Amino acid sequence: MTSPYRVVAVSGSLHEPSKTTALIRAISGAIAERAPVDVTVIELTEIGPELAGALRRDQLTPAVEDQLRAIEEADLLIVGSPVYRASFTGLFKHLFDFIGQYALTGKPVLLAATGGGERHALMIEHQLRPLFSFFQALTLPVGVYASNTDFDGYVIVSDVLHSRIALAAERALPLVGYSATRSVDALVS
Repeated sequence: MTSPYRVVAVSGSLHEPSKTTALIRAISGAIAERAPVDVTVIELTEIGPELAGALRRDQLTPAVEDQLRAIEEADLLIVGSPVYRASFTGLFKHLFDFIGQYALTGKPVLLAATGGGERHALMIEHQLRPLFSFFQALTLPVGVYASNTDFDGYVIVSDVLHSRIALAAERALPLVGYSATRSVDALVS
């Protein structure tokens, strides 16, 4: 039997409770229903205070360094941020500023975002996708966007959103298997 896939879900929300965190947990859960996974959820609400004052990676606490290594060693990343001033949150970007430039090369990344309305949905395409393209990651073609109307409080109630999450999970798994069996060196050469 193969070991479970390492799935790391990063919530760029600066609030708890959070619709963004609920969304990435739902996506992680959908993947866990379909394959053996070991899920790690990283919430900026928890590590943000330790992250915010650092200018270099060697200034981070061991706990934050562990989170960075989890991101770099994941078989699949799920990343989500609330739309904040037409982009992801600044602390979300600051977290990824500490990731090694080639650490995500070839890694499948499932993109997600939450916003107040449908007009913010393109943040996935215009902000998140270019960020992970810089890292040469394999951003999945299917992103998951959720607006306030998809939730009752912090619970997903939209059947359309549940279907989108299921589709994203189905499309992610073949790439996870591909990524988990090949080394970064093989992908670069």
